[in-house]
Amino acid sequence: MGKKKVPDLYRAPFPLYSVKVDPDTGLVIIAGGGGASKTGIKNAVHFLDLQLVGEYQHSASLLHSHDTDTRATMNMAVGKSKQQGNARLRAGKGDKCGQDGVTPSGNMSDMKDETIHISVTASAEVQSDLNPQDPLQKVVRFSPDQSLLLTGGTDGHIRVWEFPSLKKKFDFKAHEGEIEDLDISPGNKHLVTVGRDFACSVWSGNQLSMSLKWHETMSQIDEKTYRYLACRFGKVEDQKDALRLYTVQIPHKRDRKPPPCYLTKWDGRSLLAMLTAPCGTEVISSLAVSDSGTFLGLGTVTGSVAIYIAFSLQRLYYVHESHGIVVTDLAFLPHSMKGKNIKGNNETALLSVAVDSRCQLHRVARRRYFPVWLVLFFCGVLVVGVVLLLQHLFPGFI
Repeated sequence: MGKKKVPDLYRAPFPLYSVKVDPDTGLVIIAGGGGASKTGIKNAVHFLDLQLVGEYQHSASLLHSHDTDTRATMNMAVGKSKQQGNARLRAGKGDKCGQDGVTPSGNMSDMKDETIHISVTASAEVQSDLNPQDPLQKVVRFSPDQSLLLTGGTDGHIRVWEFPSLKKKFDFKAHEGEIEDLDISPGNKHLVTVGRDFACSVWSGNQLSMSLKWHETMSQIDEKTYRYLACRFGKVEDQKDALRLYTVQIPHKRDRKPPPCYLTKWDGRSLLAMLTAPCGTEVISSLAVSDSGTFLGLGTVTGSVAIYIAFSLQRLYYVHESHGIVVTDLAFLPHSMKGKNIKGNNETALLSVAVDSRCQLHRVARRRYFPVWLVLFFCGVLVVGVVLLLQHLFPGFI
């Protein structure tokens, strides 16, 4: 499986840094660009129409291109609100100059001819990183109820904005150095942040509640040899009230013999470590969790893509260097959508984007199972056959 060739779903005319999927319409949104430098590489957000071809394959076509001038969109958050019957997308945008427009929005209305019409308007803008040397927003995320928008960047601050007003609710120093990732649990109870300072911190509002210590379950690993890269909350399939937190740990320094990276699964309520497993020696660059909580997606700095089973942290799918360079973002297709089957007959499907301008779709075909009654029937036939054989070989056995 490591030699598998994944065809490109779409190729943009610029480096790609972010990919998101609208859970209601299945619209795929990709973004990136060449930044403020005058290289001739444009900065844009592309809206793609994803269509199922047969049971397993997909095709994508460009519906709309939104030019972002001198700003390369490095990260996005996609939310929705119902306004006059139309779905409304809101995306968080980060750029290299520190002036981050965090809420451009697009109106999508399905007309009677089923043609999707998209318009993009900037509804508000705030500055989300105040690093005096190299301001850069690293991450933007909605709270599950979309009442809050959270940002983190190179100045180490977490800024929490009320949405949609973008009134600042919190602004606090969370890490020494850059923020790598953040996520917030349902009910906005736990805010988890990871930074380049080796810390994974849990916050209640702007107050530090606790620090997670993944290495305490791995006695052979020193605290400063690994740092946290990513964190994501996820559901637990068939367990309504259960919650999990997943973190990725990567080596702080590279050795001649590369050490493995690690995935850790935590109880999302108590925040106690449940399971840690190695996930290969390629340095992880991105993490995604499927909306059902069943699968984890990993991308690497060398362009590889993998899908793991969330329950066991076992690898289910892997393509070595599927992209030619670092995988910058991942997004699973929705597990289910009202009135539309976008996943097809696949068990799961994962979008990946990279600096090589390619957007790929990685599919895991649904496994075929025998009906339980058929398995029991064959077991019964086998038992009867064995009994008859024994009675034939050893008369009077029964």
